[in-house]
Amino acid sequence: MTPAHGPDAADASAVSTVVDFKGGSAMIPASRDVVHRFVTHLAELGVTPADSFLDTARLVASELVTNALRHAPGPCRLALTLVGDRVEIAVSDTGDGYPTFLPRDPVRVGRHGLEIVTRLCGEVITRPHAKGKTVYARLPLT
Repeated sequence: MTPAHGPDAADASAVSTVVDFKGGSAMIPASRDVVHRFVTHLAELGVTPADSFLDTARLVASELVTNALRHAPGPCRLALTLVGDRVEIAVSDTGDGYPTFLPRDPVRVGRHGLEIVTRLCGEVITRPHAKGKTVYARLPLT
């Protein structure tokens, strides 16, 4: 886990961590571990999320990392940032395609990750950058 920045005088709530993954399926459970450590760190700072927050944040992060693994070549980056009363979960990858919703299909097995993330976070934003894209999802702490 590599902290991007810690609390400072300008913004005491600016807490984040950034982890780069080289690729491979091991990054999916590793992303859940990163979230667990981040939420533990928040608790040490006195931030108390809802009881369900940890499991939900782990699910959101692993869904976004899974999408990066399946749809983009190369490495990806997971960034977690406390933003007010939410945690921003951002996954950057090297793919040029954007996440898309599939038509509703209750018998489809799998490929519901983006629907789940959007339902839990309310909003999912994708921004392109020079070497791919970043998908941002903000999850309320309560």
